[in-house]
Amino acid sequence: MLIIPAIDLKQGQCVRLRQGRMDDATTYSDDPVATATRWVEAGCSRLHVVDLDGAFAGRPENREAVAGIIETHPNLPVQLGGGVRDLATVESYLDLGLASVIIGTQAVKEPEFVTEACRLFPGHIIVGVDAKDGWVATEGWAEASSVSATEVVKRFAGDGVSSVVYTDIGRDGMMSGVNIEATAALARDTGCPVIASGGLNGMADVAALLEVESDGVIGAITGRAIYEGALDLAAAIALAESR
Repeated sequence: MLIIPAIDLKQGQCVRLRQGRMDDATTYSDDPVATATRWVEAGCSRLHVVDLDGAFAGRPENREAVAGIIETHPNLPVQLGGGVRDLATVESYLDLGLASVIIGTQAVKEPEFVTEACRLFPGHIIVGVDAKDGWVATEGWAEASSVSATEVVKRFAGDGVSSVVYTDIGRDGMMSGVNIEATAALARDTGCPVIASGGLNGMADVAALLEVESDGVIGAITGRAIYEGALDLAAAIALAESR
C-alpha cells in the first residue's frame, strides 16, 4: 500500500482545508516545490496534488506550481485533481508530465467523459469520489448530488479506470481518523482499486488500512497529519513497505 503525501494548492501556496471549506484554510508553505522535495526526501514514491482554485473555477489555476514540481522531480509520479472538466485539460496535464489525472465532478455530471478519457489515455485516469454523509459532492465539494459513491464507480466498470480516490469530506482535514469501513466497502463492492483520503491521523490509521489492503485498498493520502507532525511520513512508508 502506498502512503501518498498531498499538496493542496491555493493561489500558489500549500494549504489544507477543513472539510473542503475554502474559507477555513491553513497555509503551510509558499513554496510547493520545496514542499514536494521534503516529501521526496522522506521516501514518497507518489505525490497527490490538488488544484483547489481549479476545483471551484472549473479550469486549471495553479499550473505553474504543478509544472515546477514536475520539472524538479521528473521521476516522481504525480497525480492531480481539481478543475479537470474536459479532454484538452487531461491531455495538457499529461503532456506536462503528470502520471495520472483525477476526474471528480465530471465523473458524476458527465460519466461518458470518463469513459472517453480512459479510451484516449489508458492507465492515466483516476476517478475522484468525494462523499458527504454518503452522497457524492461535486464542484469543489460545494454541491451535493443524489448519487452514492458505489453507483459512481460501478458506472465505469470495464472502462479502465486505474483507481479511485475516495474522500470522506466530513473527515478531510480534521485528523479524526480515516473512514476505514466505507473505503474498504467501496473497494469490495466495485472491484476497483481504492486510495483512501480524508482524516488520516497517525500510525494507527496506517495499520488499520493495511488490514484492509486485501480488499483492494492500494493507498492512503495524507495531508494535515504530516504537515503538523502527527504522522511521520518516513515511518508510515516504512510500515507500509514492511507489509
